[in-house]
Order: sequence, then structure tokens, then C-alpha cells
Amino acid sequence: MLHLRYFVAVAEELNFTAAARRLHMSTPPLSQRIKDLENEIGQRLFDRSTHHVMLTPAGTALLPIARDVLEQVNSIPWRLSEATRPQRSTVFLGVPAGVHPELRERINTLAGLVRERFEVKRWPGATADLVTAVREGRLALTLARLPVADQALEQLAVMSERLGAVVPADRFAGRDSIALAELTDLPYVASPAEITPAYFDQLDRQLSELGIKKRIKLAHTGFGGAAEIISCGLAFSLSMLDAMSPMQGYRMENVTVLPITDFHPRLDTALLWHRDRAHGGDLEELVDAAREVFSEPLSI
Repeated sequence: MLHLRYFVAVAEELNFTAAARRLHMSTPPLSQRIKDLENEIGQRLFDRSTHHVMLTPAGTALLPIARDVLEQVNSIPWRLSEATRPQRSTVFLGVPAGVHPELRERINTLAGLVRERFEVKRWPGATADLVTAVREGRLALTLARLPVADQALEQLAVMSERLGAVVPADRFAGRDSIALAELTDLPYVASPAEITPAYFDQLDRQLSELGIKKRIKLAHTGFGGAAEIISCGLAFSLSMLDAMSPMQGYRMENVTVLPITDFHPRLDTALLWHRDRAHGGDLEELVDAAREVFSEPLSI
């Protein structure tokens, strides 16, 4: 089963380094596991070169089979739970950092709507980890920062939040907005990749294309680390613009958030669940209630 998980990760990433990062392992052991799998089934699964990784015909044929096998195995816990569940089930809903209070209020509304059938409890984590937990049946639902690409999961858009520039307040005193051209001499600092949504990788590339070339990379620190750098006047970042966002709690002395006049990034959040559990499965009633509660996504 582990070898199939390794194979699917490499087949989806087509990059051993990216797949190893996704699997929380180093690249050489992953490469060896793929070779072991190829030896075991007697087929070469990937064409490898220094410039690209491509699926062979055998690899292309194996991919849907491997996904199906993994889905069946991942579904064992919740299928057993469905077979033995009590009348009222406790379900866990994943919540990434910085969820807006209006979105939390919608979650509370959902919990109240289904309280006779489900007890909804929140579970914190980074988006990537929460999505994995839903795929593997450890969480019933999760809020997730988009984009998320997973064919086994369904998505329901629930919120879109405008982002602004987090800048040193003394440098832009008295301002109510800012243009990108005013930030070109400041490095852009993002919080470490392990705690930020994949969308921020897209923003990083967009900023580079728009002339923001300097970067400061942080490691082993949280959102507060970026705020420390900005407070000292050494960099800028991007974060939620709305004053009610919990991310505003990371603001320090000499840090402010301003709208950008010529760049309008938005962070979108969706509610995700496993497709098989919603259509005739154990979560059908819960998902139907979620569709009702979030029939109109929030826009901040």
C-alpha cells in the first residue's frame, strides 16, 4: 500500500522532489521505493531524465488502478464507522488558521442545524494536512484555502477575502492605499510554506512578474515572524485586509495593512468532503445541510 501511495504522489506531481515533499520524506528513498515497485510488477512506470519525469504506458494504466485501491483502503474506517455508528455521530470539521469570524458563525449555524444527528467539533491544522485527513476519512469535512485539486473530494465555495499589503506603518503614514510600484524596493516576505496555503505560491510568482523581485525567506517561524520583519521596516507581505480577520491579530507596532490599487488578490476558502461519503454515504445529511447554510458564499 505504501508503494502505491508513493507511485500516485510521483504520478500526480511528475517531480520526485515535489512528491517527496508532499510525502514528508527525502527524495532518494522515494526513488528507491519506485524502483522496488517497478521490480515487483515487472514494468517500468516512469521515463526519467534530468529534465523531466513522464509516465510510461504501464504507469498510465496503473494510475487509475492504484487510486481505486487506495480509495477503497482509505474508506475502510468510515465504512466501518457507518456500519457500527450510534444514532448521533460525532464528526470533526477541519479549520485552518485565520478563519474569519463570519465564516465561523456559519459553521456554528451548520452545527446547530444538524445537532440532532451530528455533533460537529472543529479540528485545527494546515490546509494540506486537513485535506489529506478528509481524503483518508479521519475528518468528515474541512475548510480549505484554495486551490485544492483532489478528484476524490467535492468543494463548496464559502468565502472570498480580499488581501492587502502588510507594510511598515511609519513609511506609509497617513496613507489609505498603496501601489505596487511603491513596494519594489522592499523585499516580499511570506510565512513558511508549511503553514501558508498553496495560493501564496501563486501570489509570489505574480508579484515577481509585476516587478517585485526581492525576497526574504523565513523558516521555523509562524505568521508572527513575518510581522517582526515588517515592523522593523525590512519587508512587506500580503494578508487579509478586513479588520475583523483574525490574521489582523499578528499586527505589531509599526505594521499596517493597506489595499493595493493596481493588484487585487483574493484568498478563496471552500468546504470539502469526500465524494463517496456524501452521495448515499454517512455524510449525506450533513453535506445537504452545508449546501443550505453556504448557498451564498461570503465575500469580504
